[in-house]
Amino acid sequence: MHKFRYSSLNLPLCWLEHISLDNDTGFDPPGIRVRPVTGLVAADYFATGYFVWAVVIANLAHIGYEEKSLYMAAYDWRLSFQNTEIRDQSLTRIKSNIELLVATHGGKKVVVLPHSMGVQYFLHFMKWVETPAPRGGGGGPDWCAKHIKAIMNIGAPFLGSPKSIALHFSIEVRDIAALRAQAPGLLDKDVLGLQTFKHLMRMFRTWDATFSMIPKGGETIWGGLDWSPETETVNNSAKKGTDNSTRNTGGNGNICNTKGVNYGRLISFSKDWAETHSSKIERVDFKHVAKGDKLTNSSNCDIWLEYHEMGNRAIKAVADHKVYTAGSILDLLHYVAPKLMARGASHFSYGIADDLDDPKYDEYKYWSNPLETKLPNAPDMEIYSLYGVGLPTERGYIYKVAPPSDCSIPFQIDTSVDGDSEDSCLKGGVFSGDGDETVPIISAGFMCAKGWRGKTRFNPSGIRTYNREYKHAPPANLLEGRGTQSGSHVDLLGNFALIEDVLRVAAGATGEDIGGDRVYSDIFKWSERINIKL
Repeated sequence: MHKFRYSSLNLPLCWLEHISLDNDTGFDPPGIRVRPVTGLVAADYFATGYFVWAVVIANLAHIGYEEKSLYMAAYDWRLSFQNTEIRDQSLTRIKSNIELLVATHGGKKVVVLPHSMGVQYFLHFMKWVETPAPRGGGGGPDWCAKHIKAIMNIGAPFLGSPKSIALHFSIEVRDIAALRAQAPGLLDKDVLGLQTFKHLMRMFRTWDATFSMIPKGGETIWGGLDWSPETETVNNSAKKGTDNSTRNTGGNGNICNTKGVNYGRLISFSKDWAETHSSKIERVDFKHVAKGDKLTNSSNCDIWLEYHEMGNRAIKAVADHKVYTAGSILDLLHYVAPKLMARGASHFSYGIADDLDDPKYDEYKYWSNPLETKLPNAPDMEIYSLYGVGLPTERGYIYKVAPPSDCSIPFQIDTSVDGDSEDSCLKGGVFSGDGDETVPIISAGFMCAKGWRGKTRFNPSGIRTYNREYKHAPPANLLEGRGTQSGSHVDLLGNFALIEDVLRVAAGATGEDIGGDRVYSDIFKWSERINIKL
């Protein structure tokens, strides 16, 4: 048992120490053991009055479900997916509980409801369960076909989220960057022994599961220097010397004006570099710049960030590269945090498979990437993607180099940068697109709209797929709490339309019975612009 050695003034550091994992192993630090709660109470409420699964569970109870017919697959969301099996046998427990549910309910197959990162976790599970032991669960090639009726993925980051990039790069997202701007220096100060930004980054970088959220598919999915699937870009600058222009395709609805926006540039070091045509940008190859000139007093940096090892020359080279797409983001992260990324690369992959029959894709690092693995042979199964639309969702960032200081995080979102119009997609250094505030539509919707639609190399048995979108509407009054028509990433679990879809499928309906696809965005148009071998 780990003994607490902290006064009340050091409780934040105590909490951070216990919630962090070991930097080298990705498992428990010596003398500390934190485990997930089990049962339905594991995720019914996050805190008193703040529901997660509670509303869904209560409504399932109204149509006859009870504890013996429901199973909450709680797992340690900090660990890499395969490590949850090594340490806790979490994948084995899911397999056993699904088999028990099927056996005790007359052979009826289960409906699975993964949410957020749980979506990728269950993709990993489906590959693991049919892989022969000892590497997998040994369920055989028809286990999913025998046990699963439908998978209703909610808020699915199938292809990752740009938020993950900002968190790994500078432990920032839009709201945190805005808070930093409103109270300069506050989050960098030593408050009750907690230097907030640096300690939060240290904690976050020990959670291997966060690597699963880095965008997958590179420029093919997320766009390049001069294009993105969500915008139609007309590039006249190379021939006529004029700026490139972008016209709104209507898919963003009332989210923002996409004029001048290129979502393919996930990180830009200034607004000018975010807008300038690629033919006019000269970029430094930062990967070969040595990290010799360490910052002053960096030997005193006792927080595992790796930034203190870079030095001013390397920091400048990163900024002088000017723009980063999904094709160069991995190079950037490997450069600024090589130890971190070496560990992450052993558990997750972000590419697009050339040949899915290549034996290398039998390795578990590929199992949660839908572009590097096949769905199971289960032609009667159905896969849904249920996601919110109509909310500004982070899609790219404008960065700046922070003022130099010992042991600091040298890069910050430049919150002083806004677009040229009041309705611009660029506000406070963050480019927004359409989504559920966390997952862009392209990540949640592409696989069911195109990648898995019909028989493809990613879906060889032709599992039926459906896109169901829920257009966000704010609460009509205070009595609605967080809203019954919310499209927000977590509040979606209280959306009445989503709950109705879940109840109907849980009661035996098929995707066709509930109306097939229901979309408000341009996901099908955007998906057609993505040139990928199917």
